Formats: sequence, C-alpha cells, structure tokens
Amino acid sequence: MKIKEWLQSLSFRTGVIVLLSCIPFYILSFAQMLLPVSTAAKGVLWAVLFGLAKTCQYGGLTILGVEGYKRLRNKFRKQ
Repeated sequence: MKIKEWLQSLSFRTGVIVLLSCIPFYILSFAQMLLPVSTAAKGVLWAVLFGLAKTCQYGGLTILGVEGYKRLRNKFRKQ
C-alpha cells in the first residue's frame, strides 16, 4: 500500500503526464509488428511495450484518483 499512497501524493499535472505517456507505448506496441524481426522478438517487444502502456495507464489513474479523473473528464467535455 505504500506505493499507492506515494502515487496518490503526486500532483494532478504529474498524473496527466503519466496518463498521456501511455499513448506512445500503445502505438509502439502495435507498430513494432511492421519491423522485420522474428516472431519471437515481436512477441517479446509487444509484451514489454504493452506492459509499459498498461503500467502508465494504471499509474496515471492512481495518481489522479477519483477527483482528478472527474476534473479531467469535465475539462474535455467543456471543449
């Protein structure tokens, strides 16, 4: 539980940055399929990049918390 408490103590801006950093990892996890490497290497790359994307996603949501998520959602709805 110490990690969760530490993540929740970080700022809203940090949470947004971490949450947005998952987008490039998602893109890279699928774009690497176009590389001319072996199937095993593609599988390993996909697992690593997809895992990083999920880690950034859940880490960002933990940092934001419920109130930060609502604040971010309202900001996008107003635009």
